[in-house]
Amino acid sequence: MEIFTNFPLWASLFAILFAQVVKVPIQFIASRKVDWSLVTSTGGMPSSHSAAVTALATGIALESGLASPVFALATVFAIITMFDATGVRFQAGEQAAVINQLMRDFNKLVSEAKGWQKKDEEEKRKELKTLLGHKPIEVFFGGLTGILLTLLLHYLLSL
Repeated sequence: MEIFTNFPLWASLFAILFAQVVKVPIQFIASRKVDWSLVTSTGGMPSSHSAAVTALATGIALESGLASPVFALATVFAIITMFDATGVRFQAGEQAAVINQLMRDFNKLVSEAKGWQKKDEEEKRKELKTLLGHKPIEVFFGGLTGILLTLLLHYLLSL
């Protein structure tokens, strides 16, 4: 039952949940549309991956100290995760957007040329997911979210 007292783990899980849920009102402010699917999707503001790994590293720092080898491990893990979120995963999302546009253009060409496409769009093709990675600002605020939430939780739990 020691898992229930593992502060870095719970801080990290809470940071994921918080970052995923807060995406909905942030998107609403930006677009005036409520999109509940953001709660379970990747990408968007703030990065829940960044919030999770920074919350984990912050929780470990608070429990084990900055000189701890486990803190070093968590910090390097956080850096790699956040770098990947802005690099490889972001570029994959950009490529997916281009491929989806190519598919739309190709389907329109075929439809106009032959007139055989009577099915709805979902049956014709399945779009690639374009919201895979994060812009650097999303990663920054995800990381900041993880650190601040963990410090707040640590303070509240130590009262």
